[in-house]
Amino acid sequence: MQKVFSYPISVVYYIVFLLLLVLFHPIQWICLNIFGYQAHKKSVDILNLGIVRATHLLGTAYTFTGREKVPHGVPLIIVANHQSMYDIPAIIWFMRRFHPKFISKKELGKGIPSVSYNLRHGGSVLIDRKDPKQALPAIKSMADYIEKNKRSAVIFPEGTRSKTGVPKRFSENGLKILCKYAPSAYIVPVSINNSWKLVRFGQFPLGLGCHLTFTIQDPFPIKNIPFDEVMVRAENAVVQGINT
Repeated sequence: MQKVFSYPISVVYYIVFLLLLVLFHPIQWICLNIFGYQAHKKSVDILNLGIVRATHLLGTAYTFTGREKVPHGVPLIIVANHQSMYDIPAIIWFMRRFHPKFISKKELGKGIPSVSYNLRHGGSVLIDRKDPKQALPAIKSMADYIEKNKRSAVIFPEGTRSKTGVPKRFSENGLKILCKYAPSAYIVPVSINNSWKLVRFGQFPLGLGCHLTFTIQDPFPIKNIPFDEVMVRAENAVVQGINT
């Protein structure tokens, strides 16, 4: 029955969603090219607030806890499980003070209003998953960027989204490079729950009445900790907060 009701509501949501993307594409361009990084970032923050608010049309609620634990003035590596595209607007908005940047697949770098522009110009990196020779230097550049600017990189070590909420095994490659080239960073584990329910029927119609939770586990510095220990500690922290 929920699926039946969701069809017309999802149509309204997607109209609002697409209008936001189209509206903010030129706004981003103006902000970046005339006023610079800070103005562009503010426009991206507001866009993602709009996307979060638009999901309220679907009855979606958000709980984002633990931000008071996150250290300021240091580079951050935000390590999270990945359940749907709706993980991303919430992280951008609720963690906006930490300037989150993403490691994304290159296909998202063109053809999507607002999203592609921000990925190309907002500090994120685009990688070709089929070409490790291209991906590794790109991730290194992200590590150099957050180390220099004291900002944050978001990585989903599962590699692909979990369609049922059950976490996949974490891959170490990207995280290892980030740790190597951002040695003063703190790991910020984030456990995400229930965003997969928004796409339980696929991209259309969307799930109704979902309560998405984002829980920041205890951050820790990577300095002087062997990478194997960092990996296990980060994965355990994320997974223990996932409801399956």
